[in-house]
Amino acid sequence: MQKNKGFTLIEMMIVVAIIGILGAVAYPSYTEYVMRGHRADARAGLLQTQLWMERAATANGVYPTALPAVLTWANDNTKRYTIGFAANNTNATFTLTATPKAGAQRNDRCGTLTLTHTGERNITNRPAGSNMTAADCWSR
Repeated sequence: MQKNKGFTLIEMMIVVAIIGILGAVAYPSYTEYVMRGHRADARAGLLQTQLWMERAATANGVYPTALPAVLTWANDNTKRYTIGFAANNTNATFTLTATPKAGAQRNDRCGTLTLTHTGERNITNRPAGSNMTAADCWSR
C-alpha cells in the first residue's frame, strides 16, 4: 500500500479558521494600541503648547491669542490631531484642544482632549457609546 503525504482539505480549513479567529481578536487590540500611541502624542503636543503659552505670558504679561503654525500640527501629515484653542479664550485664560483629524483617529473613544491654563485636563466630543473618562484618556 502506498501512503499519501500532505494535508487534507479538512486540516487546511481548520488552520484557516484558527487564523481567522486569532485575527478577529488581534486586529481590534492592535488598532486600539495604535490610537493610544497617537493620543499620547496629542497629550505631549498639548503640554508643549501649554509650556509655550506660559513662556509667552511670562515675557509679555498676557497669554497670546494665536498659536504659531508649527504648534498647531494643521499641515503636519504625520500627526493625527490638530492643536488649537477652544472658544472664549482671552489674554488671561485659555483652553487648548487636541482635535482628531479626519481618518482613523476620528473614531478615537476619547474624542477631543482639552487642557486649560490652570492645568485641568478633560475630554469633549466623545463618540456616541464611549464610556471613557478624562482620567482614562489622559493616563493611557
